[in-house]
Amino acid sequence: MVVGKPFLTVEQIHGKVKELADVISDEYEGKNLLAVGILKGAFIFFSDIVRLIRTPLVVDFLIASSYVKSDSCGEVKMHYDIREDVSDKDVLLIDDIVDTGITLNYLRERVLMKAPRSLRICAFLDKADRRQVAVPLDYVGFRIPNEFVVGYGLDFDNKFRNLPYISIFKKTA
Repeated sequence: MVVGKPFLTVEQIHGKVKELADVISDEYEGKNLLAVGILKGAFIFFSDIVRLIRTPLVVDFLIASSYVKSDSCGEVKMHYDIREDVSDKDVLLIDDIVDTGITLNYLRERVLMKAPRSLRICAFLDKADRRQVAVPLDYVGFRIPNEFVVGYGLDFDNKFRNLPYISIFKKTA
């Protein structure tokens, strides 16, 4: 396994998180914001962005997966659902990366069934070349090529999440 040099540096990441938080703060001013982090991958991005959002908010989490190591199995497994009542709330789903779109679309539909006042999606990374299901993204940090990346919460087999930057990951024999 090889983790190469930074693909996105710490400085690039922090700059983009601040930029996204500023836009979200302005757009949600005076609204009843519920920020929902999609775990595990988004935990670092989620923590960074909610601390910079100036609008009062409530936080909650979802845990779902459709990946085994680096491959999507196509079936979404729900491990933990939102505990907050979403009715009368402006829900912002916050995810680390949108790849196939399968998991995020499943979660989006699940939240919409609970009738929030509004639902928007913030994704730190968008890998559109791999998209199998169209998912509307309202806030995107970086659009990236079809490379497997780790760091800043993203993992391979639950490893490398703690890298402070994002790197392209290569498996070796």
